Amino acid sequence: MNQAFYGDMNLDAFWENSQYAHEEYESDPPTDELIQSMEEELGYKLPASYIALMKHRNGGVPVNACFPTEEPTSWSEDHIAISGILGIGREKANSLGGEFGSLFMIEDWGYPNIGVVICDCPSAGHDVVMLDYRKCGPEGEPEVIHVDQEADYEITFLAKDFETFVRGLIHEDAYDTSEEDFARALERVAQGAFSPLLQELCEKASELEGMEAKIRSICTRITNEKGYFALHADELSMLMYDIQFWLYEHKGGSITREQYLADYPSMIAFGGEFSTGGYAPSFITDWLDLRIKQGVVIVNDQQIRLTDEARQQLIKTLLEH
Repeated sequence: MNQAFYGDMNLDAFWENSQYAHEEYESDPPTDELIQSMEEELGYKLPASYIALMKHRNGGVPVNACFPTEEPTSWSEDHIAISGILGIGREKANSLGGEFGSLFMIEDWGYPNIGVVICDCPSAGHDVVMLDYRKCGPEGEPEVIHVDQEADYEITFLAKDFETFVRGLIHEDAYDTSEEDFARALERVAQGAFSPLLQELCEKASELEGMEAKIRSICTRITNEKGYFALHADELSMLMYDIQFWLYEHKGGSITREQYLADYPSMIAFGGEFSTGGYAPSFITDWLDLRIKQGVVIVNDQQIRLTDEARQQLIKTLLEH
């Protein structure tokens, strides 16, 4: 390892030694050929301090996984947290070129194309840590930033370079707010005001009484299971995607795929206190493609709608909540 970096740090103690970290993040040390290949694929020269760390351990979970901030983010009032540092390679899903790597987060999750996603976070995609090349150009020394999808991709400066970021990580015990965060999420789901669009659609859904309460009940279950309020690809999240589309049909008129995808964020993702604060567009398109494949949603002359059978089944499911 280049002794110009981390010379006074015990890097063996820096990393968490767990089966999870090994299976999800860690790859063999990168070769010079692999580094060059990844840089060409990403379009940016990787910082020497990052390469040095990856030659010690190529991806993993640090023992100290929190970084202090001077301004609040969706994660906390005074810090962000990371789940792991992505390694150089394509083999592991959580690596720069992997299934959930930098290009995936930029192209599928909408993160700004200003650099490289270098760390994932506990929010399962709703915030990340990136190398920011806007000031230095693709060959320069990037700053490290936090990008918050739940705040419309708001950028928070973290460190002047990657080594400074690594040295600034501290242990989560200094910020144990999990109980408070969970309590706030439950309160938001139970009492937060619906977005104007969601409120309007619930009022139009005359087939069922207490639509708002049913939505809150399902989303409370989601929050209890996850520990936070977010929709992914699990069973209850898929049900909420179904419900939102069924409600949207009450808006009246024909619905095109493009129209629905454009209006979707105004229901639960954004627009009200009762909100996940963000979403991954690919989850919605994947849900819609699946429902079309299953014959639950019909496409006719570029217009989409639930089948009568699917609509009745969904109402039956809601009656059980």
